[in-house]
Amino acid sequence: MLNPPSPELLDRLRARLGPAAFRDPAPYMTEPRGRWQGRGQVIAPANADETAVIVRACAEARVGIVPYGGGTGLVGGQVLSEGPEPIVLSVERMAQIRETLPRENVLIAGAGAILADVQSAAEAAGRLFPLSLGSEGSARIGGLMSTNAGGVNVLRYGTARALCLGLEAVLPDGSVWNGLTRLRKDNTGYDLRDLLIGAEGTLGIITAAALRLYPRPAAQGAAILAVPSPSAALDLLALAGEQLGEVISAFELIHRQGMDFLAEVGPKVTPPFADQPDWMVLIDLGLPAGPPATDLLTDLFAAAAERGLVTDGVIAQSQAQRAAFWSIREAIPIANKRIGSISSHDIALPLGRIPDFIAEAGHAIASIGAFRVNCFGHLGDGNLHYNIFAPPGATRDAHEADRARIQRKVHDITHQMGGSFSAEHGVGRLKTADLERYADPARLAAMRAIKAALDPAGIMNPGAVLRGR
Repeated sequence: MLNPPSPELLDRLRARLGPAAFRDPAPYMTEPRGRWQGRGQVIAPANADETAVIVRACAEARVGIVPYGGGTGLVGGQVLSEGPEPIVLSVERMAQIRETLPRENVLIAGAGAILADVQSAAEAAGRLFPLSLGSEGSARIGGLMSTNAGGVNVLRYGTARALCLGLEAVLPDGSVWNGLTRLRKDNTGYDLRDLLIGAEGTLGIITAAALRLYPRPAAQGAAILAVPSPSAALDLLALAGEQLGEVISAFELIHRQGMDFLAEVGPKVTPPFADQPDWMVLIDLGLPAGPPATDLLTDLFAAAAERGLVTDGVIAQSQAQRAAFWSIREAIPIANKRIGSISSHDIALPLGRIPDFIAEAGHAIASIGAFRVNCFGHLGDGNLHYNIFAPPGATRDAHEADRARIQRKVHDITHQMGGSFSAEHGVGRLKTADLERYADPARLAAMRAIKAALDPAGIMNPGAVLRGR
């Protein structure tokens, strides 16, 4: 049984850490979707040693700790609304770029560093940190590592786990793990880095990360291509891989419903086609010195058209036009939020099952009601955002009773097709029941055993990922 922090505990921490570590709780108690209202005392340590002080004190007093990064998570992992009041541990003061090593393609950043600042620091060193997502102006490295964030460039560079060489972290007993290795090869026992990445703060507090950098592309290019179907988009992806190889940075699937929402509620964008097709793909290239991106994309379009895989296309003729293409993709989630989804799904599927999923899930949703479906996402890595909206003229609240049924249908079909109900946002508190329903029993038992071994008191982000722990 956990306890709320006593006045005596808070006084000891205030004396040890100073008043600068304590924060007004109000800004930390909400999450982007408004499903939960958090509670707790907010403390922002300045480094790993101060983090260890907090964790040791909470372990002794059996007080829960909820880690807080940028607050951008969409599954409730950063708020605790039930049970004894926790300490909310914000990493915001650990925001330093500690070291940049361009010859090694390494950057070491504190957990509180904002992703956009890490990208800028890499650029200043002539390098690229390729993790990129819509919340990069506020998301922090600790949270991104803890949720194994993905974003638009996973096809080429992998998720956060692939972009991390080492970690510094405070474990549930208050010990500091100094694991900021810069090694590419290190087979000395269990990999604690991979265990903590994606654990959502349930096994420890990440306080810094050694990140992988890459050479900056000498040139970039993009095109939006109209495709007759998701199956054609998948064939186009394969063709692009054959012709272009590793220079494909992103391959995004866009449905007409997303464009209709943009026309309805904004943000205002310039549509790529006068007559919007049902399906489009946005392909982005990052190139070394060599042929212009426009030439490569023109050749790809010609080959795809010959095979009947595309019906129209626009190739960016400048970086400004490339940015305009991306503004469309980045505006779609904003329009979704303005419309207000009944149920949003962040799923991953084997690439070959994506067309089957879109067809079967569409029929399943239609059997429940005349809902609007906006299906879009990172086709290159199999991650779809499959979001369900009320019919025109109806409100989301009027269909709140349908949400659980819709979610169960979508997740059941995803699971039956060998997919995952959580592609890149994690489990948090929103999807704990889904984890119990769909996870392989052996995997779930191993997860519970790991949690019990490392955090026997259950103080680390209680109730996140594993219910009741």
